[in-house]
Order: sequence, then C-alpha cells, then structure tokens
Amino acid sequence: MSSRAQLGEKIFKDVSLSGSGKQACISCHAPETGHAGALNGKPTEPGGLALELEGGRTAPGLRYLASNKAFGFDKEGTPNGGFFWDGRATSLMDQAGKPFFNPREMANASVEDLIARLARAPYAAEFQKEFGAEIFKNPADALQRVQLALQAYQLEDTDFRPYSSKYDEFLRGRTTLSEQELRGLALFNAKDKGNCAACHPSAKGADGSFPLFTDFSYDALGVPRNTALAQNADPAFFDLGLCAREGGDLLARQDLCGAFKVPSLRNVAQRKAYFHNGRFSSLREVVSFYVQRDVYPEKWYPRLADGSIDKFNDLPPALRRNVNTSEGPYNRKPGDAPALSDSEIDDVVAFLRALSDGYVR
Repeated sequence: MSSRAQLGEKIFKDVSLSGSGKQACISCHAPETGHAGALNGKPTEPGGLALELEGGRTAPGLRYLASNKAFGFDKEGTPNGGFFWDGRATSLMDQAGKPFFNPREMANASVEDLIARLARAPYAAEFQKEFGAEIFKNPADALQRVQLALQAYQLEDTDFRPYSSKYDEFLRGRTTLSEQELRGLALFNAKDKGNCAACHPSAKGADGSFPLFTDFSYDALGVPRNTALAQNADPAFFDLGLCAREGGDLLARQDLCGAFKVPSLRNVAQRKAYFHNGRFSSLREVVSFYVQRDVYPEKWYPRLADGSIDKFNDLPPALRRNVNTSEGPYNRKPGDAPALSDSEIDDVVAFLRALSDGYVR
C-alpha cells in the first residue's frame, strides 16, 4: 500500500480519535464480519463520550464498495448509489469523515477536537510528512487529509475486496459447489422462487468482473420494528430511511420513505445483525422473512388490540403503501404457498454461506 493508505489504516484502527478514547472505525467495521457490525451481540454498536449511547442503525459492510457511485436516479427514476443506509455520503472519502462527529458514534465535539487528538497520535509525524509540516494548523484541511487517507486505505488494501469466497473459486473453475449449494444458487436466481438476483446479481458482468451481489439500489421491505432499539420505545418515532436523510433533500419524496440501501450479500453469513435496524440475528430467519412475510404475516408482526396484524409496523400507516409487494417473492397473500419451502430455505442459506471470504480448498 502507499504511504497514504498506510496512514489510513492507522487512523482506521486508532481508538484515541474518538471522544471516548475507546472507539475506532474498526470497532464498528470488524474484519470478522466482513467489515460490517462487530461482535457485540447487539443490533447496533455503542458510541458517545462514554460508549453510553446506542446507535440507531446497524453498521453497513465496507467491503466491495470501490465501484459504488454517488447517489442519484437512473433514467427510470430509480434511486441508486451513495454510501450509508440512506446514501447520504457521496464517496468513501465523504463517508469516512462523518462518524467522527456523530454523537452516537465517535462523538468528537468539533473538527478542531479531532485534529488535536490526531496531532497527539504516535503517527502524527508520518501524517505531517505525507501532508505537510503545517497541516495541523488548519484543522479543516487536516480533516480532508484524514478522509483521503481512509479512502486510500479502503481502495488499496485488498482485504476490502479479496474475492476469496468459495463462490469466487467456483467462478474461476477451481472448485465445485456442493449439490445443496448448487440448488441454493438456482433458487437464488429463479424469478419464481427466491428472485434474490433481481437486486443481488450473482453472475459475472459483461466485462468479466465478479458479481458484487448488490445493484446499489434501494427497497422498502417492511422489516418488522425492532423493539430492542431504545429509539423505538417512542411509538411516534420511525426511521424513514431515504426520504428523511440528513439535509432533507428528499423530504418531499414521500414515496421513498422506508427505502434503504440494498447491501452486498458477500460475507452475509458472517454478520450478526441484519437489515438497517438489526431486527434479525440469524441468516436463516432473514431468508424465511423474505419468503414468508406475506403468507404468514402473523409470524413476523404483532397483533393489535382488535386482533388484526400490524403488518409493516416500522412505518406509519400512511406510508406502508411504499413497501414492495409487487415483485417476487413478495407478491403473495395469506393462504398462498411461500416461494421457498423449508428445505429450499436451507439450500439458499447454504449458497449464501459460500459467499464468505477466506475460503480454503
């Protein structure tokens, strides 16, 4: 890696750059989970000056983001791109700077506060050598260099894009998938079954590039409310995703409320919390939810006092119309058969486990 990327790695792992002195980027983006949420057994990561505050969303994975673009709308008006669950950051560089100042995360009071911490770091002289002896005298410029270094680290270190899963080796012709994994792949791709590939393409690109298992689009899935999140104790609070992101630029787009970024499924089996609100902790449960949400809603949502099911209960009633109910496997109703049987769910999960990096033949 370049000297700039090496600095980025040191910054990425440096807990002294947080208000608590106990949290670094790697605290919420652990290699063990594919650089997604860490292994704390909770839906989100703690933060704040004493790690006393609970995060509002799960930490997204940082791997395989090098080809992602800034947020925008395609020719059909479909939102795509951007970083974070709501796409509010335009690049890895932009994304890298925000957690430093989030009061629920690294909780620095100001740019000056952060750069003062950086100036005391063991690698401060290396930072000055890379960016100039006077760099700490201009905190705004120093912050930009911090972001550049973090971006360089994520772009240059192949740990962020190893393409080392069993499926990658299968695509290279160096190994074979088991019968169950092959069945899972077929079900994953089939439009009348899992239809997962509609948003998580599994085939090589036209240029021969390996699949990222995301199209970087957004979808409203009606994930059940997570009562384990403190913020959800307020019945009037709803995390509205794309339409309510920082800056309010999409506030008028009420049709986008409840939509969140489609994540890559690479390393999905290594994660400990799923979806933006961490509602599920089991991959099998996630796949079951996808195919049973509409046929067995009573399994996933609470009942109201009148006995009816409070379906899509993590959105206000007026916005529940935004939830995807037209594409398979969501285009079903109670009484229909789910798109996947229990054994087929197991097959898809087996295939998804083949997407974990670090496969050894």
